[in-house]
Amino acid sequence: MLIGTGLAGGLASTNNLLPAAPVGLLGILLLFQTTRVRFVFDDEALEVKVGNGDQLQDSGENVFVGGKNRWKYSTFVNWELWWPNFPILVYFKETETKPEGQVHFFPNGKKLYDVMVDRAGPSKTSGPKES
Repeated sequence: MLIGTGLAGGLASTNNLLPAAPVGLLGILLLFQTTRVRFVFDDEALEVKVGNGDQLQDSGENVFVGGKNRWKYSTFVNWELWWPNFPILVYFKETETKPEGQVHFFPNGKKLYDVMVDRAGPSKTSGPKES
């Protein structure tokens, strides 16, 4: 999130305004979303909610693929934490939204990785390497 806004600032300072604008807008959107989007893990599913503190609400229908933003761990085909030493993106594929599988990407952190391992099992193809 901060990387996007920093990259946009760098691009703008070198008069690369055309790429700076969308990168900056994406960075601002992601910064805003990190203040309100929360991951809720229960015994059977991962759910995305919105709000602050104890005032979490249903996030509504997924605007990209439809359906509720709740996925059972048993439907996860695979998941990964990318760039584990600088954790900024988690990917998972599940078959609840579409039988052939639906991919999801979320900004994240190490804590999200730990909960995913606990609730969904180890990643099939990668994971943070022991330091």
